[in-house]
Amino acid sequence: MNNPRIIFFGTPEFAVSCLDYLIEKKQNVVAIVTAPDRIAGRGKKTTPPAMKRYAVSKAIKIFQPENLKSNTWVSELTKLKPDLFIVVAFRMLPKIVWAIPPLGTFNLHASLLPDYRGAAPINWAIINGETKTGVSTFLIDESIDTGMLLLQEEIAISPEDNAGTIHDKLIEVGAPLILKTIEGLWDKSLIPKPQNPNGKEHLAPKLNAENTKISWDKTPNVILNHIRGLNPYPGAWTYFMNNNQKKRMKIFSAAFLKTEHQYPLNAIVVTDKKLLVATKGGFIFCKEIQLPNKKRMESKALLNGYTFTVGAKML
Repeated sequence: MNNPRIIFFGTPEFAVSCLDYLIEKKQNVVAIVTAPDRIAGRGKKTTPPAMKRYAVSKAIKIFQPENLKSNTWVSELTKLKPDLFIVVAFRMLPKIVWAIPPLGTFNLHASLLPDYRGAAPINWAIINGETKTGVSTFLIDESIDTGMLLLQEEIAISPEDNAGTIHDKLIEVGAPLILKTIEGLWDKSLIPKPQNPNGKEHLAPKLNAENTKISWDKTPNVILNHIRGLNPYPGAWTYFMNNNQKKRMKIFSAAFLKTEHQYPLNAIVVTDKKLLVATKGGFIFCKEIQLPNKKRMESKALLNGYTFTVGAKML
């Protein structure tokens, strides 16, 4: 039996890794759809998305629509006679697009649906202290992340994991799950089933300046989960006061040092080339940090030339 004719929708490296796996497995990807080129960087150069660069290297037909409801573009998609659309980290598609292929349009989502519907499932699973997550494939419908479930694969989240390591682990299980989903839909052995939420599910909203800021009044464990859930991107951030000046800092990795102390909460303490923040029952040891207009660095490197005065504290 021939493989289905596939059009693949995606933009970031996560999507590229999944597509590359399908190409290696000889799947019939007739075109890709990705974001338009954007102007980026200090040089204001036009930069193509990662997916476009990959597609060019493999001589795959490329679409970069600005308007997903354009009749001309929809007509072009239809002319390719696709059997199936696959979506990995792309914009929400209108029905006029996702209803085109006879086998439907399915999405790979980086959580165990119906838990963590939304834009940042990897980050929020770690921020919330989950010990497991996974990937799900589901048929797209008119709402966000609510369509009929196809397949799922679960992985463990260890205390050492951060958003970057879980991202990589999910690629390893996600790409094969896409292939398994394609095969199941093509031979009609895979039966879609409803998600059946129970009302206790978490949401995974888009990350912004407000929800990535560190709340120092939380417990040390909650603070550490927040930091690792935003590492390597976009980074948990905080204001701090030093020498009567309010400044901003990102913290990418940290650990808790349990010990009794007499420092006021949130006080910045420097000892043995360690940048510490006083909390209940110990200190948050800020291992890797970044100051505005500076490179990300180990805190001990910062302390070689930067001084925190008495009374310095996190805000």
